[in-house]
Amino acid sequence: MQTPSQQPPVLTFEGKRYDLNGLPDDVKEMVRGMQVADAQLRMHEDTLKVLAVGRQAMAMQLNERLQGIPTLEEPA
Repeated sequence: MQTPSQQPPVLTFEGKRYDLNGLPDDVKEMVRGMQVADAQLRMHEDTLKVLAVGRQAMAMQLNERLQGIPTLEEPA
């Protein structure tokens, strides 16, 4: 028996709510798969942010190092 503070898990999908415990096992497996995919997406999005910051720092360092180095003439 559940105490009032324990709510059954609910799946909200496309604006509709479902009792997660009452879903067929194959549907529960799909939900778990989507949760894993969401976690992987968040992880890779964070990785991209870190790479972008690192690239920006390298570009700033490159810009500093190129100061005072003569550039090539533009072709006529």
